Amino acid sequence: MVAKSDPVNVEYETRAKNLLKGELKRRGVTYAQLAEKLASIGVTENERNLNNKISRGGFTAAFLLQCLEAIGVSALRLD
Repeated sequence: MVAKSDPVNVEYETRAKNLLKGELKRRGVTYAQLAEKLASIGVTENERNLNNKISRGGFTAAFLLQCLEAIGVSALRLD
């Protein structure tokens, strides 16, 4: 098992955080709007929690997919 502080883990958490933030910015979606969009698919998060969770970058793959679906992302480029 890889430790949370392992540089490889930190690198991928940073990439996930930047990917999500980039998609939010491209679509002009604020954290408050994201909270509303997540609520519409049954995910309860408030603006402050979203800000903290996304800033840390240590969120689950499920959370990432929920956010991407909520803001209408249907395709991603990882490069």
